[in-house]
Amino acid sequence: MYNRVRDIVLLGSTGSIGTQTLDICKAQDIKPVALCANCNTRLLEQQAREFSPKAVCVGDDRYYSDIKQRLSDTDIKVLSGVEGLCEIAAIPCDMVVNAVVGMIGLRPTLKAIESGNRVALANKETLVTGGEIVTALAKEKQLPIIPIDSEHSAIFQSLMGNRGNAIEKILLTASGGPFYGYTREQLKTVTKTQALNHPNWTMGNKITIDSATMMNKGLELIEAVWLFDVPPEKIEILIHRQSILHSAVEFEDGAIIGQMGVPDMHIPIAFALSYPGRFTSDKKKLSLSEIGTLTFGKPDYDTFVCLSAAKKAIKQGGTACTVLNSANETAVGLFLQDKIPFYKIGELVISALSDVEHNIKPTLDNILDTEKATREYILSRI
Repeated sequence: MYNRVRDIVLLGSTGSIGTQTLDICKAQDIKPVALCANCNTRLLEQQAREFSPKAVCVGDDRYYSDIKQRLSDTDIKVLSGVEGLCEIAAIPCDMVVNAVVGMIGLRPTLKAIESGNRVALANKETLVTGGEIVTALAKEKQLPIIPIDSEHSAIFQSLMGNRGNAIEKILLTASGGPFYGYTREQLKTVTKTQALNHPNWTMGNKITIDSATMMNKGLELIEAVWLFDVPPEKIEILIHRQSILHSAVEFEDGAIIGQMGVPDMHIPIAFALSYPGRFTSDKKKLSLSEIGTLTFGKPDYDTFVCLSAAKKAIKQGGTACTVLNSANETAVGLFLQDKIPFYKIGELVISALSDVEHNIKPTLDNILDTEKATREYILSRI
C-alpha cells in the first residue's frame, strides 16, 4: 500500500495533460518539485514562478538560454535536453508523471524507475517502443506503472480486485475520430483543420492527428499488451462514439467490467495521483439518463490503415513497433507542417514497416538507432 502522493516530478508540464495535472496539484495540495516543457518557455516560466520547483527542464536544447534568462532571478535549477529530463526524473519524489510527447519520453521513464520512483504514464511511446524493457525493469524494482490514458486507466480500474481472474479479452474503446465513416477516397481530400477537430476530446495536435488516423488506438493496443500482459489477439477495439465507456475487461465467466465517465482527462489523471484511493472532485459527473444511448461498432481496418499497421507491428515484435512509432511521429510532423497530405501518413508508415530493418530482442541502443533510421527513411521519401 502506498501513501498519499505529496510531491511529483512533471514531465510535459505545458501540454494538455501537464496543465490539467497542475490543476489537480493545486486542488489537492500536491507539490511539483520539477517541471519540464519542450519549448514553451513563456508558460514554463509562469508555472515555475507559481509552483517554485527545485528544477525546470526544456527538452529542446535551443530554448535553454531563454528559460535560463527568464528564471535568472530565482534559485531554480535549469536543465535541458534528454539528459536534463533524465536528471529531473531521478529526483526523489512520490511519483513521476510522464506527459511528454514522443520518444524523448522513453529514457526518462527508465531513469525514474531505476531511481525507485513510481511512474504515472501518459507518454505512449515509452511502452510502444520500449515495452519489454520498461515492464521488465518495473517488475524488477517492484514498482507499478499507472496509466493516465483514459482507456488504459479504465482497464487498470476494471482489473482492481480481479488480478487473479483470467482475462478473456480487453475491450479497448475508440471514438473513431473526426473521420469515422469516411472512405479511403474521402480521406484524400481532408484538411488539417478538419483533422484537428476531434468530436469529444481536447488534446495536443499530435495526439489529435493520431486519433484522426486511428493510429492513436493502434498505439494504445500495443501499450495494453505490455501494461496488462495480454497477447494482441485478446484485445478487441470497439468504436464507441460517445466516449463514455472508456474501456472494459471481459473475464472468463463472461462478466464484463468497465469504467464510465464524462470525457474529461482530469478524471484519469486524478486517479493516477490518488491511487489506490480516490480524490473528491467538483468536475461534471456522468448522467446516464442525459446520455440516453451508448453505441458500439467495429473499426474499418481497410480505410484506417494505421490501425492495421499497428496490429502488424505488435505481432512482428521487437523494434517493429519502434519503426511504426517513429514513422508515424515523423509523418504527422510533416502533415502538421503542410508538407504532406493527410492520407500520406498511413502510406509512409506502411512503407517504413516493410523497408526499415528491425530487431526481435532489442536493447535501448537498438531502439534509439531504429528510431533515427526510421526518421531518416521517412524524410528521404518526401
